[in-house]
Amino acid sequence: MRPVFEYLDYRDLLKDAYEERKSQLPLFSYRMMAEHLGMDPSYLFRILQKDLHLPSRCQPRAVEYLGLTGRAADYFLLLLAYARERGSQAKQAILEKAMALRDVERRRLEERELAFFRDWWVVAVRSLLEITDGRAHAKEIASLLAPPIDEQQVLSALELLNELGLVKKLASGRLAVSDAHLTAGGEEKTLAVRHFQRQILTLASESLERFPKELRDVSTLTLTVDEAAFKDIREMLRESRRQIQKRVEESARPDRVMQLSMAFFPLTATRETP
Repeated sequence: MRPVFEYLDYRDLLKDAYEERKSQLPLFSYRMMAEHLGMDPSYLFRILQKDLHLPSRCQPRAVEYLGLTGRAADYFLLLLAYARERGSQAKQAILEKAMALRDVERRRLEERELAFFRDWWVVAVRSLLEITDGRAHAKEIASLLAPPIDEQQVLSALELLNELGLVKKLASGRLAVSDAHLTAGGEEKTLAVRHFQRQILTLASESLERFPKELRDVSTLTLTVDEAAFKDIREMLRESRRQIQKRVEESARPDRVMQLSMAFFPLTATRETP
């Protein structure tokens, strides 16, 4: 089984622990593991399926069952708190505490990647450099963003972008957006991107009041679809994003940074056909 610090969802850890014990003892069952944790087997099964969360009363027994102590136990408990937390800011704070407990070698890359997606304006600052012709004037950039940010936030963003290789300094002293992409992947990147998307969707909601309709385009559709239509629409959305990206590449002299957010999600549970 992988070290606890390689997990970001505690339920994956519990599932791997079960499967490892099962491989060692073929007669080992959900009932036996549930007894160790002090719960009903059906409840445990739903936890492993990520439908439910581990009850607070069972957390100490889970730590003991997994054989975790010290920093590893603290990390596991933070994963539990992270999974249960609903507030985006509190959730991010818990995740950062968990990342700080990881080994130094791994933590450096993960913190840098998380920092890139932690604040929406880091991505916006990078895009703005194409409009300012690479002039990295913190005051100018801060005043152009909506909502505005302060100069120190711009300077921190520029420092991070340079560290990640997403911008490069030219001989003239100006900054150019590089073609480099973040290479780290896995669950860490997924969680970081998800946090970024929450911020963007919040900005999208606020744009209804912040900008007149002539400067934005916000619309909604409520649809009833079957599985085939659902798949077709997802493919249509992918193709539209591709076409938009191609059109953006044709912009000779961009004069603004825009954010496009598409959200296509269920309002009801899927009705299964008998």
